[in-house]
Amino acid sequence: MPFYVYILASRRNGTLYTGVTNNLARRVFEHKGKQAVSFTAKYGVSQLVYYETYNLVMDAINREKALKRWRRSWKLDAIERMNPDWDDLYEGLNQ
Repeated sequence: MPFYVYILASRRNGTLYTGVTNNLARRVFEHKGKQAVSFTAKYGVSQLVYYETYNLVMDAINREKALKRWRRSWKLDAIERMNPDWDDLYEGLNQ
């Protein structure tokens, strides 16, 4: 079972959120649906702009913790390298 570390954004260069999950499509769907009173719901953060895949849950959790310590500029650079147009990558997950 793969595990994912992901970054959501409210818009290009907007508010960012970093998370980890074992089902990326379901988790992003939950964020988009604002199914819980949360940071992402409060700030409209629901656009999947970056993700990484891991085989081991501990690797994904450790990477998430590392990304959360990153400077904002480093996160923006990572997003720009993977997704220069800041497309919502969620659409491609369901294909």
